[in-house]
Amino acid sequence: MGFLECRTTEALLGLEVFYTDTHGTKGRLKREVEDFVVDEISRHPPEDPAGRYTIAKVTSINWETNRLVRQMSRQLGISRNRISFAGTKDKRAVTSQLMCFEAPLEEVQGLRMHQVTIEAAYRSRKNLTIGDLIGNSFKIKVRDCALAGDELRSEATATLSQLESLGGFPNFFGVQRFGSLRPITHIVGKHIIKGQFEEACMAYAANPVPEESEEARIARQFVHDTRDYPAALRLLPRHLMFERTLIEHLSKDPNDYPGAIRALPRNLQMMFVHAYQAFLFNLIMSERVRRGIPLDAPVVGDIVLPMDKLGLPDHDKPVPVTIHNLDLVSSQVRNRRASVSAVLFGSESVLCEGEPGEIERMMIEREGVSKEDFVVPLIPECSSTGSRRELVAEFHDLRFQADEDALDISFSLGKGCYATCLLREVMKADMIEADRATYSESAEPANR
Repeated sequence: MGFLECRTTEALLGLEVFYTDTHGTKGRLKREVEDFVVDEISRHPPEDPAGRYTIAKVTSINWETNRLVRQMSRQLGISRNRISFAGTKDKRAVTSQLMCFEAPLEEVQGLRMHQVTIEAAYRSRKNLTIGDLIGNSFKIKVRDCALAGDELRSEATATLSQLESLGGFPNFFGVQRFGSLRPITHIVGKHIIKGQFEEACMAYAANPVPEESEEARIARQFVHDTRDYPAALRLLPRHLMFERTLIEHLSKDPNDYPGAIRALPRNLQMMFVHAYQAFLFNLIMSERVRRGIPLDAPVVGDIVLPMDKLGLPDHDKPVPVTIHNLDLVSSQVRNRRASVSAVLFGSESVLCEGEPGEIERMMIEREGVSKEDFVVPLIPECSSTGSRRELVAEFHDLRFQADEDALDISFSLGKGCYATCLLREVMKADMIEADRATYSESAEPANR
């Protein structure tokens, strides 16, 4: 078994290799919204009738999380900052997740929105923040595969057997991290940490792509060419609400580019820099696979993360691997009590030593960034101390069946792991195109 180089456009996002060497099933994701079902495996805050927060399970169809929060905040008459959630979900999907509202229980229960269901609401003293979940379970249909029947089943089995030998799949950040229709969030993030705030705004609000509607392309090109922000605000389609937020700020103060970014939701501001960190991580992962350094076994110089009682990596207790503890740490990784990691580079990052450290330093130097870049005084929300991320994502309860040229597959993943990164190994398709195709059919979101 050996890796394959990725020849599709997702290689531009650092996903430069496939771990498995099968040909893949090809196919298309999300042809129908119901083809991608995500059910959060939640950590429920304890119930307390006297608590200030309302916790509820929210099921939505074809809603982007930030837009969903904005619409809910309008209906409840509260700031969007008083609504929180544990994880951002896919837009073109059926998703269920816990959400937290600093609002009365009966008002949350009374929310009425198209393709949104509120249930199991209760009061709690504890709110939800990003990361307060265990994972997600998925039920996914891949349509229009290049194979059918027994051939499709055999190809999927061959790929999955290689992944089972690894104990999971390479824990890349998937294309959704960068934007399925316009994969540019990491570009915005790099401009931000470099203090290039005008370039960051233009990368986000201008910068048209062919897959968008003509109306959106014309408006973005107008922003790029003229910097006439009041006129651009009249041109930008209503569904580009965050681009409009940014341009609206600039129409009042054309030179306040940091302020324009700060006008966006806080989690979106953070997402830009996190996406750039994800891009660096993907480059590091790809080079490790290319060099044949194992993902599921430590080498001297690695840093491993012990697993907590929920089987999630403990980022606060990294363990450097030396010649003296290699055997012990290898045993812990083999028994799923620890995981080999790579850096999510930030202002306080500690890099590996040995060949893993050589790879981390090479990619950081190639990108021309430093620790100091990740302190952003003008936009503190975009500062990041950095972290580490496990190289292998375990999957559980995986089942699949082939029906004609469609593949139905279900599994669960830990938090922060991307279902599409398991599927890209199975499909060997261009995941940007496989995920994007449905978006280009209608520029106007179905939930409007």
